[in-house]
Amino acid sequence: MMSGKQLLKWMTGPLIVVFLLSACASRSARTDTVVPTATPEQTQLSDPFLYCAAIGTIDAPDARYIGPAVPGAVIESLRKKAGIADAAPDAAVAAGTVWRCKDGHVWACFVGANLPCSKANTSSTPQPEMIDFCRKNPKADNIPAAVTGHETIYDWRCVGSTPRVIKQRFTQDAQGFVSDFWYELRAR
Repeated sequence: MMSGKQLLKWMTGPLIVVFLLSACASRSARTDTVVPTATPEQTQLSDPFLYCAAIGTIDAPDARYIGPAVPGAVIESLRKKAGIADAAPDAAVAAGTVWRCKDGHVWACFVGANLPCSKANTSSTPQPEMIDFCRKNPKADNIPAAVTGHETIYDWRCVGSTPRVIKQRFTQDAQGFVSDFWYELRAR
C-alpha cells in the first residue's frame, strides 16, 4: 500500500504531462474539448488523511472513501491521543472507533460507557423519561445518563418532581458533535 507521499509523488509526473499537453493543445488550435478533472464527488481514496484533505468536512466517510472502515493509522494515532492501552486488541479498538473529516483533517472518537461520539443533544427541555424519573426520585441530585441520554451536553437534577439543568457539561463543535471526546489525528 502506498503512503500519501508516495501516491503524490507517483501522481505528480502524469499530472505535469496532462497540464503540458493541455497547455500546448490550447495554444496550437482552438478546441471545444473540455478536459475532465476530478471533483470531490468523483474522488475515491483509501487513505483517510488524503480522503479528508480532499473532502474537507463530512460527518462520516462516504462512498468516496474505499479503505478499511477503521484504518490502522487511525487506530494507532487514536491510541496515543485518547490514552488507549497498547494491550487493547486492535479489533476491540476498531469496534469502538468512529472517524470523520473536519476542515480537511481526520478526527476520531472512541466510544465509551459515558463517552458519546454522536451528535450532541443540546436541548434543555426535559424529556418524558426525565420527568418520570423525577416524579419517582424528587430528591435526586442528578439524573443518570441512562435516563437523560449520553449525548446531552447538560448535567440534570430533580428539583422536586421537575427536571432542571444544573450546568452545561460539554460543548459541541461546528458539526454538532460533542467536541470533548474527539481528537484531531495527524498522518505519520
